[in-house]
Amino acid sequence: MTFYVVKAKRVLPVVLAVVIIFAAAFIILMSNSEVLGVFGTDKDLPIYSVDYPDKVVAITFDCAWGADDIPDILSTLKKEDVKATFFVLGQWAQKNPEMIKMMAMDGHDAANHSYSHFRMGALSAAKIREEIDLCGRKLNELSGSKVDLFRAPYGDYNSSVVKIARELGYYTIQWDVDSLDWRPGISQTEIMNRIVTKVKPGSILLFHNDTPHTARILPNIISALKNNGYEFLPVSKMIMREDYYIDFDGTQRRNKY
Repeated sequence: MTFYVVKAKRVLPVVLAVVIIFAAAFIILMSNSEVLGVFGTDKDLPIYSVDYPDKVVAITFDCAWGADDIPDILSTLKKEDVKATFFVLGQWAQKNPEMIKMMAMDGHDAANHSYSHFRMGALSAAKIREEIDLCGRKLNELSGSKVDLFRAPYGDYNSSVVKIARELGYYTIQWDVDSLDWRPGISQTEIMNRIVTKVKPGSILLFHNDTPHTARILPNIISALKNNGYEFLPVSKMIMREDYYIDFDGTQRRNKY
């Protein structure tokens, strides 16, 4: 009997220490906004695609460097009667104001891509807010329309980025089909195959301007998608504005009541 009492007295502090360690670890884990979603609590997510009832997709371009191919891209879109979404860096817009005006005049979305192309997930809340706000003001001025779509450079975001963007009046947009048109050495055939094999109704397609192939291959991509029964909307017209939720894989879905 004495043996068991002594044993219990020795084990009890160890058990308590283990419990305290696990409790502390759980509290730390739960305080990290990036793991809250694992436990079923709210997490701010961007829109990667839309649960759209018809065969409709959105073509998007990230514009951060050169601008020489923009007239060709706009010409193709006009010829094909396709409206697209251009996520534009604030510094790019400042250097190429005539391009923003052309996009707006043709009925395309001129959307926010931050001002300086930093990795947003590494910035302070104040700097995130400044980057989005500066770009938005410049685009509003040049396009003559209120900009309310945002995409983080490199697709690099966290819950804080999405939350601050929402507070500033923006829907944060990612993509579910990446052309990889920026990748050195990629061929036009590889880009085409990536698009046609991965696309689905409600997809958001990612392209970049100022690449070797994008402006040249765009007519073929649009033609292939049209031949497969797809139509096109800019992101601003495809996303839902109310009564929606975003599921675990970033698909925007209609609330069911």
